[in-house]
Amino acid sequence: MNLEQSVCGLKEPLLFWLWSSQAGNPDEKRLGGLTNAEEITFPTDDGRQLRGYRLHARASDKQLRSSKPKGYLLVLQGNAMLADQILGEFRRYADAGYDVYIYDYRGYGRSEGKRRLKAIVNDYKNIIASLNAGPYEQKLVYAMSLGGIIFLDALTAENEPDRVVIDSSPSRLSDYGCPANYDPINHLPTNCANFMLIVGQRDRIVKPSMSVEMLEIARQRGAEIIKDSEFSHPFMDLSWSVHQRRMRLIEKYLLQQE
Repeated sequence: MNLEQSVCGLKEPLLFWLWSSQAGNPDEKRLGGLTNAEEITFPTDDGRQLRGYRLHARASDKQLRSSKPKGYLLVLQGNAMLADQILGEFRRYADAGYDVYIYDYRGYGRSEGKRRLKAIVNDYKNIIASLNAGPYEQKLVYAMSLGGIIFLDALTAENEPDRVVIDSSPSRLSDYGCPANYDPINHLPTNCANFMLIVGQRDRIVKPSMSVEMLEIARQRGAEIIKDSEFSHPFMDLSWSVHQRRMRLIEKYLLQQE
């Protein structure tokens, strides 16, 4: 099976090249101060190495690692992001006792391989299965933009996490030449009671109209829906205070904070 074949037509390689170019280059200096960050790799089915980071759980800022993490948080970023650019944003989960995992998508940053939808979806099926087979009791996912597409396409009944936030992902890819079986809306679980979906009314990347169909079905299946008039695309909010409010909203849901 050739995982790196295009499934969305001739534009797929070009679009992924443009997106990955916008992501820029990896820079270890962005990890300054993250004393609990560890470089990690994940082998793919076709022999590629995905590279990313794990923030080790710790009980507090003064205690580097807890003896046993409460669970994991897997972060799936947008299509113009690298792991080292956003890792520090999730240190509060490590402080709360969770191991945080973020990988560069294949062909991005330090990860090997060609940037192809089919391959990336397969990679995350295996990543999620591997994490779920580990010692973690609580399994959390935050997936934004392209990451939400990848996560839902990779989701199975066997690997579903305990709580999930899908932030600013479109309902369908088939409108852009991809097969309908890659439409995220077709992969929503029958029961979405452990899902939160977010749409930003100021989003100009994934416009609110592109998410309406999936949000309505998710709501009917029990998901919590957030439509915020101040939110733009993830990590593109117009002010730091709005960005922080968004991140706290996600944190409150995933960690079930009062």
